[in-house]
Amino acid sequence: MNNFVSVENVAKAFGERILFNKISFGINEGQKIGFVAKNGTGKTSLLEIITKVHQPDEGQVIYRKGLKVASLPQEPVFQKGLTVEQAVFTGDNDILKAIEEYEKALQNPNDAELYQKAFDTMDQLQAWDFETQYKQILSKLKLDDLSRKVEALSGGQKKRLALANVLLSKPELIFLDEPTNHLDLEMIEWLEEYFAKEKITLFMVTHDRYFLENVCNEIVELDQGKMYSYKGNYAYYIEKKEQRLAQEQTELTKAKHLYKKELDWMRRQPKARTTKSKSRIDDFFEIKEKAHQRRQDHQVTLEINMERLGSKIIELHKISKSYDNLKIVDKMEYVFKKGERIGIIGKNGTGKSSFLNLLTEKELPDSGKVVIGDTIKIGYYTQSGITIKPGQKVIEVIKEYGEYIPLKKGRQISAGQLLERFLFDRKKQYDFVEKLSGGERKRLFLCTVLIQNPNFLILDEPTNDLDIVTLNVLEEFLLDFPGCLLVVSHDRYFMDKIVDHLFVFRGNGVIDDFPGNYSDFRSYESSPAPKEEKIIETKAQEKQEKSKRKKDSTSTLTFNEQKEFSKVERELKKLELKKQEIETIFATENLEGDALIEKSKELEKIISDIEKNEMRWMELAEKMEA
Repeated sequence: MNNFVSVENVAKAFGERILFNKISFGINEGQKIGFVAKNGTGKTSLLEIITKVHQPDEGQVIYRKGLKVASLPQEPVFQKGLTVEQAVFTGDNDILKAIEEYEKALQNPNDAELYQKAFDTMDQLQAWDFETQYKQILSKLKLDDLSRKVEALSGGQKKRLALANVLLSKPELIFLDEPTNHLDLEMIEWLEEYFAKEKITLFMVTHDRYFLENVCNEIVELDQGKMYSYKGNYAYYIEKKEQRLAQEQTELTKAKHLYKKELDWMRRQPKARTTKSKSRIDDFFEIKEKAHQRRQDHQVTLEINMERLGSKIIELHKISKSYDNLKIVDKMEYVFKKGERIGIIGKNGTGKSSFLNLLTEKELPDSGKVVIGDTIKIGYYTQSGITIKPGQKVIEVIKEYGEYIPLKKGRQISAGQLLERFLFDRKKQYDFVEKLSGGERKRLFLCTVLIQNPNFLILDEPTNDLDIVTLNVLEEFLLDFPGCLLVVSHDRYFMDKIVDHLFVFRGNGVIDDFPGNYSDFRSYESSPAPKEEKIIETKAQEKQEKSKRKKDSTSTLTFNEQKEFSKVERELKKLELKKQEIETIFATENLEGDALIEKSKELEKIISDIEKNEMRWMELAEKMEA
C-alpha cells in the first residue's frame, strides 16, 4: 500500500490552550477517511496543517513526491469576469494541459513523434470526452447555465463549482471540508455514489453520517487532543468507540482504587525516602493524573415544561406564493396537529425557506391566509444566524433572549446550564463570541432559540456546520421535545431519526405530504421497475458515449472544433424554437403598426442566424466525415 501523506508528531496551541500534541498518522492509497471531532477542538486547524495552509507549532507533514492533490475549501475564490464554463477551463487540470498539447501537435503535422505522444496522453487521461464529463458533472450539481458569470453565483453555487473543478482534475488524493453543505439531497446521493465507486483516495470532514457510512472505509477521530483510528465505516466507528470508552472507564475506576491505596501509603511514609520508595512516589503521581481524568461529554436530558398548546396550532387556508414566474406554494391547505414532527425536503430553489417565512409571517402569501393559534410560541432557527455585537461574551448573548427554561416538577435550567448541556463549559461561556468557530456560533444560536421556550419549533438547516457530537445532543433534545417540530434539512440520518412524515417540495408549487421518514420515502420512490429502466438506459448511454469517443479519437476535428460543433447544434435548436414562437404569434395574434414591424425584424434576424449556423454546421460535419 502506497503512503501518500505522513503526519508526524504535529502539535498546535493558541496561547495556553493546547489543541493537540504529538499527533501522528498516515494517509495511504485507496483509503477513504472520514475525520470527525467536536467543533472548536482543533478539527479545522489540523485539516489546515495537513493541507499545508498553516504550519504546525511542532512536527511535520510529508507528501509523497509528485503526488497530485486537490482540496475543496469552505470559501472558494474565482477570478472575476469568468463564466462558469471558463472557470472550468482555467483550473489546474492535467486533462486541460493534455488537450492543449494535442492542439499544438495538430498544428505541427510533420512532427509524428509529438503527435503520437500527445495522442497517447489524451488516451491515457480519457480526455476525448472531457466536454461530456464536465457538462455531466455541472448538470448534476445544478450549474446548467454555463454562460453565467461566476460573480453572479451564490456562495453555495460557487462551492459546487469548486467541487466540480476538484472532481474534473482527477487527483490522486482529495481533501474535502464539509462537501455536502449547499447540496440538496439529490446532489448528495449522486456525490455519495460517485465517491463510493471511484478508485480515489479521500480525506474529508463531514457531519453527514450516511455519507460517512456509505463512502468511508476508515474513521479518524480527534478527541481531547488525541487521535483515534477505526478501520471501518461509521457504524463500525460507533461500535468500537463505545467499546473504547467502556475500556477507558474500567481503567479509570481501577486507577481511582489504586490512587486511594497509594495515597494511604504516601501518608504513612516517613520523610526520608529510599530509592525504591522514590520510584513508587513517581508512579503515584502518574496514577494520580490518570485517576483525575474526566471526559467532557454531556448529554441533554431536558424535561421542558413548555407553554400549553391550545386546540388551534397553525392553519393554512389555500395559501399561494410566487416570486416572478417561480411558484412556491399553490393553494395549499393544512392544519397542524399537536406533537407533529414534519421534515421538509426538496431540491434547492423549490421554496423550502420561503415556505417557513410564510408560516412565521415574515412574508405574506399572495392569496389565502395563515392562522396562528393564540397559545403558539414559535422558535425559528434560520440559516442567517444571529447578529453579534462586538465585545459580547457567550453568556451575555444568550441572556438577551432569556435567563432560564422552566422544567417539570417546578425545576428550571439557567442560561449557563443550557449552554453547558450544549457543550459550552463554564470557561467557554465567558469567551468573546468573535473567538468561536462557525459551528460553535451555530450551536450558540440554537441555544438562543431554545431558551425562549417555544412550543412550535422551526429549524432551517440546523445541521450545517455542527459536529457529530452536537448533532447527537440536538437529536436527543428534539426526541424529548413535546411540541410541534418542523425541520428543513439535507441530513438524511438526522431526518430519519426525528421526523414522522414529510412535506416533499416537487417544484412549481407542488407539495406532497408523505407519511414516513426520509428512508421510507426513498424506498417508495425507488420502485424496481424504474431501476431496471435506468440500468438499460445507462448501458445504452455508455455504449453511445463509447462509440462517440472512438469516433472523436479518429476525427480530424480539433478539440475546440468538436466543442464548436456541439455549440452550433445547441444554438440551432434554440433558434428553431424562437422561430416557431414568433410564427405562432403571427398566426394567433392581430399584430399592427410598430409591434408588427418589430416582430418581422426579429423573425428576419432569426432566419439569418439559422442560415449562418447551418452553413458552419455543414462545414464541420464535412470535415469530420473526411
